[in-house]
Amino acid sequence: MTTVERPPQRVELAIGGMTCAACAGRIERKLNKLDGVRASVNFATERATVEVPPGFPTTTLVDTVTGAGYQASPVRDEPDTDTSVDDARTRFWLSAALSAPVIAVSMVPAWQFPTWQWSALALSYVVVLVCAWPFHRSAAVNLRHGGATMDTLVSMGVGVAFLWSVYALLFGGAGAVGMRHEFSLLPAADHGRADIYFEVAVGVTTFLLLGRWLEARSKRRAGAALRALLALGAKDVAVLRDGVEVRVPIGALGVGELFVVRPGEKIATDGVVEEGSSAVDRALVTGESVPEEVGPGATVVGGTVNTSGRLVVRASRVGADTQLAQMARLVERAQTGKAQVQRLADRISAVFVPVVLVISAITLAGWLVSGASGDAAVTAAVAVLVIACPCALGLATPTALLVGTGRGAQLGILVKGPEVLESTRRVTTVVLDKTGTITTGRMSVVDVVPAPGVDAEHLLRLAGAVESASEHPVAKAIAARAASPAQVADFRNAEGLGVTGVVDGVAVVVGRPRLLAQHGIELPAELSAALAESEALGRTVVAAAAGGAALGVISVADTVKPTSAEAISRLRALGLRPVLLTGDNERVATAIAAQVGITDVIAEVLPEEKVAAVERLRAAGAVVAMVGDGVNDAPALAAADLGLAMGTGADAAIEASDLTIVRGDPRLAADAIALSRRTLGTIKGNLFWAFAYNVAGIPLAAFGLLNPMIAGAAMALSSVFVVANSLRLRGFSPTGG
Repeated sequence: MTTVERPPQRVELAIGGMTCAACAGRIERKLNKLDGVRASVNFATERATVEVPPGFPTTTLVDTVTGAGYQASPVRDEPDTDTSVDDARTRFWLSAALSAPVIAVSMVPAWQFPTWQWSALALSYVVVLVCAWPFHRSAAVNLRHGGATMDTLVSMGVGVAFLWSVYALLFGGAGAVGMRHEFSLLPAADHGRADIYFEVAVGVTTFLLLGRWLEARSKRRAGAALRALLALGAKDVAVLRDGVEVRVPIGALGVGELFVVRPGEKIATDGVVEEGSSAVDRALVTGESVPEEVGPGATVVGGTVNTSGRLVVRASRVGADTQLAQMARLVERAQTGKAQVQRLADRISAVFVPVVLVISAITLAGWLVSGASGDAAVTAAVAVLVIACPCALGLATPTALLVGTGRGAQLGILVKGPEVLESTRRVTTVVLDKTGTITTGRMSVVDVVPAPGVDAEHLLRLAGAVESASEHPVAKAIAARAASPAQVADFRNAEGLGVTGVVDGVAVVVGRPRLLAQHGIELPAELSAALAESEALGRTVVAAAAGGAALGVISVADTVKPTSAEAISRLRALGLRPVLLTGDNERVATAIAAQVGITDVIAEVLPEEKVAAVERLRAAGAVVAMVGDGVNDAPALAAADLGLAMGTGADAAIEASDLTIVRGDPRLAADAIALSRRTLGTIKGNLFWAFAYNVAGIPLAAFGLLNPMIAGAAMALSSVFVVANSLRLRGFSPTGG
């Protein structure tokens, strides 16, 4: 008996209580120790993405996270109830209000009234114990599990400064009425047991809480794109049941049911228009600025807006199967994953905190051995603890990913995973499938040459009238081009040759010249020349005749998208080599390539040979990105170093790709690569500054050249800098690359 192995299940957990990237790393390690479990924890999104064996109890995952000292719960589609911003804001303002008088009286000796130090103790007590409680709680939780995080550094730094001050008040003589205290930006050389550091303890706490508040706000803003995407869907829908409209929650709508969309309403789910015509605004979903005209038979996407007429739509996909839900999953998957550079940062963070604790201990011992006073040694050690907090390091990658992928979603670019970012940097060659990517994939009339003395519109009217009765793509293109085709009678289809019929009492023949010849009609020399010229360009050409005389020739072709040439130009500007890949013959492919500015063409390729074509380019040293939209493109998309699927195409192509372009504009391929490169560049810039800050600050603190309070302010500013740098991605402009 054969056992079918079932695929792993995916579980999303909302994680609470994390205060730094090290917390995320600890939870991740705990989860990954469970048999068969693969977990990735994102500090910025406060989510854990866990792959578990089928039937694995979610409660085990929750218990594991809870046992590590954090909160966890399965993610459900519930309103955003994140209160971290409000909590951080409250703690900051309370800390700032209490710290201001402490810092002021400590820095200005003239304001030091007789018992000022005891008042400072009372205010500092609230700041250090109440406002800074999240730091202490996190440090205690991690200590219980034998770990240390950046909160450990903060808690120890603030705690040591406060406890030393209390010691100085009680036993060092600082508690004497009338005691005066001098403040300096640099640690004073003449430290004594009477020196107190309440201003350091409250100042560091306030600056750090300010940083946490700004971080929380930025994280919420960075994730706004995903929340906006999820909020696009309609909440209820007017379903037609037994011919009567019944308004029901969107969850009650089933596949195959008819529903009504009135002007101004959102289309509830993906479907096909059964009745009515209207213009649909797709801007919220695809970024397209021009509404699309739809009528019976047209497909519509849930979340788009019906702007004018009443539509009756038959639901084709509901719930998690809709395009909107798929887009949201792709965005979230990209935001919750980890890029290669982030994994490096995680490994560094894991060893960074223990190393800093050792450096702080060495600093304390070094100062004492050198003969310095105890409080000078403590000041330097505290400054090391505070300046070394790698908050910026933990935020460098997640915030850039959040903002970059969110901006991509706004533009109609969906990044499947953060590892894609590295691929975009290395790509050298872009292979573009012709049909559906460079061309529209629909036949249309591109040239009309009437016979001498014949009006072009008259030619199209008669030819369109006969072709309107045929289902052939060429016939549809001609019928669509005719402004007001007449009625046709006695229609007949000559298989492989063309069609005939009677229009306005006149016999009309439309098809190959051989069909006209069978009816005794010869093409004039000028029409024969025009026909040969169009065929040389790879077009399909038909001739038309009426009443026994030739009317003209009509050329039909798969038309190039109006934005294709600009897309190729943008790809070249990014230093990429475009290659056209198609199953069409060499003549057609070369003609299309010439129109858009591509010089490298791979033609007459069968669908199964597309993978081989991509692999040949890779074997020649190229790093290949493949852009396609059809089912036959899916293997090549998967085989390429980077796959970009046009969202107007097949689901198989989208699944096989790394990047999805929601609408069929090829310019977005260049924009997607440019945005991904920009995001990767932002991540690397953030990591550089985060590392540089710590590398420069720790020696200064160890050698006593940094006041702990200044160190706290600098540390908070470094986190704000990293987040602000990431938010710059919100301004990414497609035209600006």
